[in-house]
Amino acid sequence: QVQLVQSGGGSVQAGGSLRVSCAASGFYFRRSCLGWFRQYPGKEREGVAFLDNGGGSTYYPDSVKGRFTIVHDNVAKTLDLQMNNLRPEDTAMYYCAADLDGWGKSGVYCSTRQYAHWGQGTQVTVSS
Repeated sequence: QVQLVQSGGGSVQAGGSLRVSCAASGFYFRRSCLGWFRQYPGKEREGVAFLDNGGGSTYYPDSVKGRFTIVHDNVAKTLDLQMNNLRPEDTAMYYCAADLDGWGKSGVYCSTRQYAHWGQGTQVTVSS
């Protein structure tokens, strides 16, 4: 049974840093697309970071590039999102996700996949 259990997050002032974590189990972690998404109230989820764990390739959209970084540990089966230089517009619910079929191509390809497995969500709040 695939499980993604999140921790971390919280509140910080603009310019600060936060880390959200995701502990994975129940699937072959090294052969998966892994992603971090965020969701604003009343909006669709949007992807902010992707990892093709088959090859290590990552992808970040322009909105977070240079500020957010995926950190993963294939032994511990954890996927973290390190967020630096946070802005008020980064305030959202953050979710980790896994796709078990699209790995082995690229982080960009992983960003196009439909994700079937999700963490429970973690709130990140950035004050100005």
